[in-house]
Amino acid sequence: MQNLAPIALFVYNRPQHTLRTLEYLKQNKLASESRLYIFSDGAKTPQDEAKVAEVRSIINHVTGFYSLEIIERTENAGLANSIIAGVSRLVKEFGQVIVYEDDMISSPYTLTYFNDALNRYREVEKVMHIGSYMFPIQTEGLPETFFFRAATSWGWATWDRAWKHFEPDIDKLIAQFDEPKKAAFAIDNTMNYWKQIQEFKSGKNNSWAIRWYASIFLMNGLTLNPSRSFVHNIGHDGTGVHSGINDIYEVTINEKPVTYFPDVLEEDKTAYEALKNYFANRKGSLAARAKRVVLLKLHQLFKK
Repeated sequence: MQNLAPIALFVYNRPQHTLRTLEYLKQNKLASESRLYIFSDGAKTPQDEAKVAEVRSIINHVTGFYSLEIIERTENAGLANSIIAGVSRLVKEFGQVIVYEDDMISSPYTLTYFNDALNRYREVEKVMHIGSYMFPIQTEGLPETFFFRAATSWGWATWDRAWKHFEPDIDKLIAQFDEPKKAAFAIDNTMNYWKQIQEFKSGKNNSWAIRWYASIFLMNGLTLNPSRSFVHNIGHDGTGVHSGINDIYEVTINEKPVTYFPDVLEEDKTAYEALKNYFANRKGSLAARAKRVVLLKLHQLFKK
């Protein structure tokens, strides 16, 4: 067996999403050689108990992996605490980890991409995170993979040496930012990353991901990313913990293996400009924004 990273899959109360995520994950070229750890959070409310039980019925019948371990919580820890605990456990045990949530459909080469990158940059301190999702940016002139400052959270991987720099304390993170750093962190103020930090501080979100990106940024770290996404998030249908109804992050999954990884340890300028342009224009026209608001309100109405 190769030195393959363990896969951590975090699930909660979405049986159909979980089933699809597992179906696609199992189709990966390295699935049968990979250890899978499924972390199932406990129900937050009595109303969630039936769905949590349904998810647990699905995950207890998973096949197709080298090994399977299921960790079922009796209490509700919440997504952020679950991910922090699960990732911390596996990087301590294996030195590396691949992280999935229950709403990711992936390419047959996603695990190959992760493991190749984990092996290639294992000893490179500056590279701290491997992302598999890429926004629907213009790919003309971009290499297959590139370095960027921000960390995406939809399918990712890291090493123990990088995760040890994760700082969960929001006050310690905020104290290290001046105005120029805030602007750089928010990609020249085109993306709401600093707003997410402020919202975490005020209790409006409980994101592990924004704290992880801030930890990487403050270390002057780099993240590796594909120019074409290896995963697609199916959670933007109003079912997710932090997701509304949205189509602006729709992507076509890359069905080919990566043949190029960068050697120069610096942010790709062309990719940076492509991402900055996408962030600045991602919400589209007023009509498109209004349509999303109406869809979200209708969804909330029918959920009641």
